[in-house]
Amino acid sequence: MMNLPVLLCILLVISTVQAFQYMELVKYVDSHQEQYVETLRDWVAVESDSSNILKRPELHRMMEMVAQKLRRMGGTVELVDIGEQELPDGQKLLLPKVVTAQFGANQSKNTVCIYGHVDVQPAKLEDGWATDPYNLTDISGNLYGRGASDNKAPVLAWIHAVEAYQNLNMELPVNVKFVIEGMEETGSNGLDAMILAQRDTFFSDVEYIIISDCGWLSRRPALTYGTRGNCYFFAEVEGPKQDLHSGVYGGTVIEPMTDLIGILDTLISPSGKILVPGIREAVAPLTDEEWKLYQDIQFDMDSYKNKIGISQLMYSNKVDLLAHMWRYPTVSIHGIEGAFSDPGTKTVIPAKVTAKFSIRQVPNMDPALVKRQVTDYLYSVFAKRKSPNKLKVTMVIGAKPWLAETEHPLYKAGKAAVKRVFDMDPDLIREGGTIPIARTFQDVTGKSIIMMPIGGFDDGLHSQNEKISRYNYVEGTKLFIAYLYEVSFIKKTTV
Repeated sequence: MMNLPVLLCILLVISTVQAFQYMELVKYVDSHQEQYVETLRDWVAVESDSSNILKRPELHRMMEMVAQKLRRMGGTVELVDIGEQELPDGQKLLLPKVVTAQFGANQSKNTVCIYGHVDVQPAKLEDGWATDPYNLTDISGNLYGRGASDNKAPVLAWIHAVEAYQNLNMELPVNVKFVIEGMEETGSNGLDAMILAQRDTFFSDVEYIIISDCGWLSRRPALTYGTRGNCYFFAEVEGPKQDLHSGVYGGTVIEPMTDLIGILDTLISPSGKILVPGIREAVAPLTDEEWKLYQDIQFDMDSYKNKIGISQLMYSNKVDLLAHMWRYPTVSIHGIEGAFSDPGTKTVIPAKVTAKFSIRQVPNMDPALVKRQVTDYLYSVFAKRKSPNKLKVTMVIGAKPWLAETEHPLYKAGKAAVKRVFDMDPDLIREGGTIPIARTFQDVTGKSIIMMPIGGFDDGLHSQNEKISRYNYVEGTKLFIAYLYEVSFIKKTTV
């Protein structure tokens, strides 16, 4: 006769299998993928460009579409007013409302909050798109359109995941909340204040926050556990009271552009070494554990070179390249305002020029300290030039980096979900870019965060011909379904 503990274990396994009817959910997703594509087509058709104030009505319409979709699913939905945006000319413009939604309020279950955005970068056919950027176009299994991967398809995949449970009359394994905004591409105006205001209400019962606003590194699925921050600077050099003719005045004045180029050249060496004192010293050294983690990541350097169209990279081996992409700071010079940049020739000496450059932040770096280090350094370099021109250095963005612990139960659940859906282990990767909202969520709410991307490594975010593959969109929906189940097993803690 079977003993009682063994019998109980068997019954527990049977009940768990019955509780999570994964294959039934998979069949549902597969049979509804055309509907998913059509919904994405409707969303991509909305020109929700947050940088163009003339498109603001479209952005408001986009937020209403999101709210309506979630309302039709029976969610408790709010459109949260986050105030106005002040334009450079002093005018004020209403910010798009933030959509919040809740599905389930079972206090015995874990509660997850999914963050996403539905605004997009600018796009025009004449920019070099092969197809109309606002008409989702399916070519060989790739769905081309602005915002397809960043971030409309991932937001929809999460919605479809919840919908699949609902339409099969299956209870959600966890309570699910959504926070979906419309200003991410221009700095998430108003969102920080909204999170702070709702810390003790909407976010009070949230255990975990999930962000799917990033992508895989290769064809292997990935979980993202870190992002770099960003300190963005303006360096302005002002000289004569107006632009001058180089034939008449060249050789008689110390030109602002010459000064500016001179000080910019002192920021970084040809080999990529940051020359500002104190920056490199603040960075934590690469550990043996990190080295091994990077060594195991699937990454083809030749494909990477071909993708961006260059013949040589800064580093010749995978570990060095990934480390400098993710966990070391970098200096990038983005442009010079006031310089002549139109086609043709113009013999002008600009009276005032402003360089725009940034330093990506990594853990152990403090933006306030970096601001002082960069400012003091450039003023000292400029002083040595003994120029009569005036230098003004300002930091306009000071976003902190974000880093998670890969041994956290959230990541163990993520690995289990990836294994179930893709039958492989995920790469654990960091993101070279900046997603400031992750650090805001962490600092304001104190909740644990995971980044779970479904976008492909070649989706062309912010670029021409942005796309998401049908495979990533559909399988990503299954991944989110599986992840909600896996998170339900994380032991609920009480404070």
